[in-house]
Amino acid sequence: MTTRFDVAEHLRTPEEMAAYLEACFEEAQGDATFIAKALGDIARAKGMAQVARDAGLSRESLYKALSGERSPGFDTILRVVGALGLALHAKVPQKPGSRRSITRARAPKRRAA
Repeated sequence: MTTRFDVAEHLRTPEEMAAYLEACFEEAQGDATFIAKALGDIARAKGMAQVARDAGLSRESLYKALSGERSPGFDTILRVVGALGLALHAKVPQKPGSRRSITRARAPKRRAA
């Protein structure tokens, strides 16, 4: 018998949840329902009832918003992200093959005096 993989069972720490959401943002290519589904995975990992309470939503509303069947409003997304203990950050996307971001990641070389 084959069991179905459930990512929510593997999201145990806030760091894992944040990494998963960031990977989903990269994969989504602007698909808001994909992001809603990812938030739903994280909410299930934390406990839907608690996330719903913390977001000020009913459990039913939370399930509908994060089902991936429709795109929830941005206000709902912000409330859920906050309830999950996460934050959204904006960054300039890295262009494929760009060395600029790699160069900036290294510490500057010091000159010998």
